[in-house]
Amino acid sequence: MNKVIVYTTTQCPYCVMLKNFLAEQNISFQEVNVETNPDMMQMLVNTTGQMGVPQTEVNGQWIVGFDPNNIKKALKN
Repeated sequence: MNKVIVYTTTQCPYCVMLKNFLAEQNISFQEVNVETNPDMMQMLVNTTGQMGVPQTEVNGQWIVGFDPNNIKKALKN
């Protein structure tokens, strides 16, 4: 079973695109809104060094930004 966590903010258009992509592919995911959870934002910065969203953790592998190809690759591993 794949574990997919998408870190988003409320107004991020790429976050919406990413969530739509995952839904279209029937990939279940958990969403964490870092706008409402500053501790998670700090965890992202500490983990990936990136402030931007979306960031997606696929089975422990991090993908920054809207990157369907790398998300699909990560799901196959």
